[in-house]
Amino acid sequence: MDDVAVGPLDLAARVDDALAVQALAFGLTDDEIAVRRHIILRHLGCPGARALGATTPAGRLIGFVYGMPNDRAHWWSTVVEPYLRGEGLDHWLDGSFVITELHVHPAYQNRGIGRTLITRITDEATEPRSILSAIDTESPARALYRSLGYMDIARRVLFPSAPIPYAVMGAPLPLKRR
Repeated sequence: MDDVAVGPLDLAARVDDALAVQALAFGLTDDEIAVRRHIILRHLGCPGARALGATTPAGRLIGFVYGMPNDRAHWWSTVVEPYLRGEGLDHWLDGSFVITELHVHPAYQNRGIGRTLITRITDEATEPRSILSAIDTESPARALYRSLGYMDIARRVLFPSAPIPYAVMGAPLPLKRR
């Protein structure tokens, strides 16, 4: 990670760069990129929304994270709330900082960049805990989240726009360190 700098990101100004990273890391189509562009720009208007980026010395964005304090009125919360309530865990929606997106360019994965991005953004949070959703399969991302203290608080969560189930994960803040 010596050649990568992590710091504040003007995500509105670099939304297309961020979506290019997300498209590679997550396998998005052009139509999905267009939809997500509008979502990101809308999220950036939410109180407390902030982003961090990972850049090369030449200024190329190779990773990003963004999130915000959770609001039960947000679409994501309205979808996951019944799953959490079913587990008796819907209190996780209150006092939580949501990791909305975290992506690292595939050529730069497994170098600690994702770990640095998520720990730095949550270190700035005033909320006592963090929540996120991830595809509900065993993956390097889920392993990273578990190593940071995230635990499954709901599984097999279905989002209307996603063909596969997600897991909602939560962790007390600050996140665990190695």
